[in-house]
Amino acid sequence: MPSPPTAPEPATARPGRLRAAWRAAHEPVEGVSRRMRLVACAVPLTVLPAGLWRLPAVFDPGIGIGERVYIVFLSLFSEAVAFTAFGLIARWGEVFPRWVPYLRGRRVPVSAAVVPAALGATVLTLLWTVLTLTTQIMGRTIRGGKLPDDFPSQVGGWEAVSFYVCYTPLILWGPLLAVLTVGYARRRRGSGAAGRVG
Repeated sequence: MPSPPTAPEPATARPGRLRAAWRAAHEPVEGVSRRMRLVACAVPLTVLPAGLWRLPAVFDPGIGIGERVYIVFLSLFSEAVAFTAFGLIARWGEVFPRWVPYLRGRRVPVSAAVVPAALGATVLTLLWTVLTLTTQIMGRTIRGGKLPDDFPSQVGGWEAVSFYVCYTPLILWGPLLAVLTVGYARRRRGSGAAGRVG
């Protein structure tokens, strides 16, 4: 009697590979505290509401295709940049992944991760924390002009409420990234010193 046909391997292997990739991208290395894991998870969540708030504008009939592409690109790009915070707690932030040519398997120099992360944290803190608070308190744009009457925070009602609910978390992006950067630098330098002593 012939054996019954088996399910094709690729269909079951693919979800397994995606799950493994997801785990590898997010799983913290040894020495990362639970608090730092939560901070890393919080970073993309600070960016997500603003991206979701922008996306309905894509369906506005009054804008062109270029603006639609820009809105989608900005939302996806912001989330991708926010995701890099996981590199400050995961293995791929300490050892170059296999898909990086010439560098695969080599240790990531501490400064190669800390310098861009520190610059990013500084820029994001200035942009979202300092300037946003300043513009909202003073009622002025970054260039010093008066906020237009159709600016979401000026309109009032539910539009202003949704704007504040979705954009307020961005204030935390820079400071959270700074916390992760300091934690990464301390952990890597500590493990390097322990390695030299050992």
